[in-house]
Amino acid sequence: MKALVLAGGFGTRLRPLSCTRPKMLFPVANQPLLDWTLKNLSEGGVDTVILAVNYMAEALVRYLGPTKFDLGIIYSREERPLGTGGPIKKAADLLQNGGPFLVLNGDVISDIDYRRLVEFHRRKGGLATIALFQVPDPSRYGAVELDGEGRILRFVEKPEPGRAPSNLVNAGIYVLDPKVIDYIPEGRSVSTENEVFPVLAKEGALYGYEARGLWMDIGVPEDYLRANGLLLAKLDGVQVGEKSKVDSSAEVLPPSSIGAGVEVGANSVIGPNTSIADHVHIGRGCRIENSIIFPGATIGDYTSVRNAIIGENATLERWVKVESGSLIGDYAVIADGVTITQGVSICPSKRVEESILEPRQVM
Repeated sequence: MKALVLAGGFGTRLRPLSCTRPKMLFPVANQPLLDWTLKNLSEGGVDTVILAVNYMAEALVRYLGPTKFDLGIIYSREERPLGTGGPIKKAADLLQNGGPFLVLNGDVISDIDYRRLVEFHRRKGGLATIALFQVPDPSRYGAVELDGEGRILRFVEKPEPGRAPSNLVNAGIYVLDPKVIDYIPEGRSVSTENEVFPVLAKEGALYGYEARGLWMDIGVPEDYLRANGLLLAKLDGVQVGEKSKVDSSAEVLPPSSIGAGVEVGANSVIGPNTSIADHVHIGRGCRIENSIIFPGATIGDYTSVRNAIIGENATLERWVKVESGSLIGDYAVIADGVTITQGVSICPSKRVEESILEPRQVM
């Protein structure tokens, strides 16, 4: 079976974080997000993945090559972003021959059972099936109304608060019959959610499969950190990579993951729910919890990082505080004694020498 994975761009609050890697390669529990997706597809019976790439395409090609996790990987390159429907149309020659195929948004992480999803689709006999998850606030997603047979009666993309037909939302995971390709206009950007699914719903050909288990869209820092914590909990305990040195007086609280070549100084406390990527240097007396530290970062002595994301090769000097929901971009430098308050985004390669005490983005 084939799967088309849409390599989503950076149109989210994670946009300022990285200048060197697409979001699909962001680490989650110290593995790229894309690896979690590909592993699950391979275990779910998929043999070929078509990766729709545009932004930072070469980084994805270099990382994956022609195969990974026993999956053949084909790259469908877009000269310009084509939305969620355009890539399906562009890859039509690869998808039209054969039975149903999977389509996934690349910035979601899930442990959904793809075999059961496909079985449901075949049993219902519709043209498209959307995987659905229950969420407390459906206003960020596409919400649906189902009948008793699982048919979607209404599909409302990003409904206003309080006006959603249900709390069941589009998980960005679909099974499509090749006939759906005929519903997608050619040569332009197309929103499957706004232009195709409502038409299929009116025709009674769109079904919803209510899934259980893990599902997260990592488009905002809070969800990215939450997904990291959930996957660390699945791994259980503390993992420490090769050639890492954790001082005997330091403490690593589970669940946490420390990559290869990491140094942790005396009396520092790491975790819980913390991923430290490869070749990170952490000084003495630091406190890092519920956070994600990208490769090559330097955390100076007596620095505190809580509920935050620190980019690749960023430097936090001594006595720095980084608070909840903040992003420190790649190669940024936060000077001695600076406090970065909740919800601040520091763009890559910026140097910050004064505290920032209200949410904002520093360009």
